[in-house]
Amino acid sequence: MKTQKETVSPKIRMTDVCKAFGNKKVLNHLNLDVYPGESLVVIGGSGTGKSVTIKCILGLLEPESGRVEIDGKNVLELSGKEREKVLSQFGMLFQNAALFDSLSVWENVAFSLIQNQHMNKAEARKIAIKKLAQVGLKSDVADVYPADLSGGMRKRVGLARAIATNPAVIFFDEPTTGLDPIMSDVINDLIKDTVKNLGATALTITHDMNSARKIADRIAMLYEGKIIWVGTVDELDKTTNPYVRQFVAGSAKGPIQMEVKVEK
Repeated sequence: MKTQKETVSPKIRMTDVCKAFGNKKVLNHLNLDVYPGESLVVIGGSGTGKSVTIKCILGLLEPESGRVEIDGKNVLELSGKEREKVLSQFGMLFQNAALFDSLSVWENVAFSLIQNQHMNKAEARKIAIKKLAQVGLKSDVADVYPADLSGGMRKRVGLARAIATNPAVIFFDEPTTGLDPIMSDVINDLIKDTVKNLGATALTITHDMNSARKIADRIAMLYEGKIIWVGTVDELDKTTNPYVRQFVAGSAKGPIQMEVKVEK
């Protein structure tokens, strides 16, 4: 009997994707499906290819081989304008928020509305303030500049920018990096509620297991350029996969060995 997931076409599908930098293979025949409306979290250690995975989907990096499909279309084969149209449905919360320091908060949130959708500034400002409210920020921060914000507030502004265009797909790149445990939990709740309210598909990359457990419908583990395990949070706690168990436990002992150079 087929599961519900198996009867629905993936929103995003990566098939046998390979990406290398010089002699280093970062993605090694990676296969990954993200289904409409789900929140998928990809976990894995630093340097395992999590960010490269997202960049290949966005077209920021070109794989050497494989397919990257959005709604069944291989975006690697589309023309520039066609690819731009497909990718316009995406929103992104970058690891360090990546706000423009020379722009005010509302201008950061409204950046895509003004630059890509050519919306007039008055209307874009109204939408920006509305989106700021959705992430718990009052209108009095609209004219403040990023340098005057705390790390948690910058993350919220970054989230408001990510949802400004009501995207169908949102990417979250290490959304809780640099935040204290309480603010991390606040951001996790905001991500979970925002994705649900938009009805969006979410793909998050993180090594924060608290974050993964809270926002994921499914979790996939990336190791040595491949997805080695996929399952729900409940299945995560029951798996006997030694790589997953070691990563979740944060243990130095196990099949995952970290190279440590000792200077003599």
